[in-house]
This record gives sequence, C-alpha cells and structure tokens, in this order.
Amino acid sequence: MSKSQTDKANQSLIRAVQLCKKYNGQPALNSLNLNIAPGEIYCLLGANGAGKSTTINLFLDFIKPNSGHAFIDGMDVQKHPIETKKSLAYIPEIVMLYRNLTGIENLRYFSTLAGHNHYTDEELYGFLDHAGLQNDASNKRVGGYSKGMRQKVGIAIAIAKKAKVLLLDEPTSGLDPKASNEFSELLLSMSANGVSILMATHDLFRAKETGTRVGIMKHGNLVDDLHTEDIGHADLEALYLKHMHD
Repeated sequence: MSKSQTDKANQSLIRAVQLCKKYNGQPALNSLNLNIAPGEIYCLLGANGAGKSTTINLFLDFIKPNSGHAFIDGMDVQKHPIETKKSLAYIPEIVMLYRNLTGIENLRYFSTLAGHNHYTDEELYGFLDHAGLQNDASNKRVGGYSKGMRQKVGIAIAIAKKAKVLLLDEPTSGLDPKASNEFSELLLSMSANGVSILMATHDLFRAKETGTRVGIMKHGNLVDDLHTEDIGHADLEALYLKHMHD
C-alpha cells in the first residue's frame, strides 16, 4: 500500500479490507476493499443479491465474515462490537420504532439507550426539528406516521447519538419525490458535519445527486468505484446498465 493509500485508510471512518462472505459455499461478497472518509456519502448500487445489504450487515456485525475485516472509526467490528455501535447509526428501509410512543418519546428512549440521558425536552424537540419533522407531529404516536416521518425520527436519533457513521439500506425506497429529496438534504447536512455515510440503494438519480462517490456491485464484487462529480446522470445510468448486462 502506498503512503497516500495508507493515509486515506487511516482517516477512513468506514473501512473494509478483503471482506468476504459466503452462504452455503456461495460467495455473497468477494474481497471488498473500501475506504470512506469523514464527510463522504458513498452510494452502493446494484441489483438484488449483488451484495449491498450483505456489506451493510457486515459493518453492523449482524453477520460474520468468512475472511477479511470491517472497521468502524478505526475499530474492527468483530473485536469491538459494542464500541463500534456507539459510533454509528443505522437506518433500514423501514425504521423500527415503538408505534405506541410519540416521536419525542421514541427519541428520548433511543437516546437514553445510547448513553445520552442528559438531553432536555427542548434539545430533543430541536433534534426532531433539525431532522425536518413537523412540530405538531413530535407529540403524536408513531403508529400514525408516514414512512418519511419515521425516517426523520431515525435521523434525529442519529444526530442525538452524535454518530460519526451512518449506515443506510434502501432508505428512500417507497418515498415520494418530495420526501426523498428532503431525506437527501438531511444526508447532505450530516455529511457537512463530517459524518461518513454508506448507503445501499437502487436509486441512481438520488445516488448521483446526493453521493460524493458511487460503487457498483455485481455478484458480490465491487465492479466500479467513481466520484459522482466525474460522471453525469446519463453516463452513470449507461455504465450501470452495461455492468448489469455484462
């Protein structure tokens, strides 16, 4: 590894080194090497079964690799499963919240679980407001929330937790264009504050608009890795389709 590569790896908040995962002998992820620096938004594109969710789950330590290593904030997630979770927040396609609790009650509960039981009500309302949740929704039960509103509570939890890393698995799936755009603006705001973001998505448009880098996965392999500023929407779509048909 060159000095510049070493320096990049050392500053990465999200890092994979020869990360591999197999199911029943079949590879789901092949020797993934990845470095995501503070403030970067890295979007993983690929068809179902390409290895996107497997990658996210390995960083979360929900599953174990067959070989290789996943690092969060410089710590190996297998060796430091509790410590690494203190540094990250996870937003899946459907954010799991307590339906019978209000938005602010959910935020207070999950913030306390993360060790932040010192927040005042004013601070908690401020986190929800920063995440874009309507003021009148904060005291309503989550069971009546739309998907976009639940995602905003998830972002508020990440902000309250002071997460350095944000992992997302298809977070904009099923959102209408307005809600999807609002969610992207929240990611850009977190990126501006130095949060490293890894997002698995099918949305090429949103990946180009929001991401700083894009990776294309196929059959467990990272087949392309590029900066979004270097490619236009049409060219990204053409490149993606080319990989899918090769």
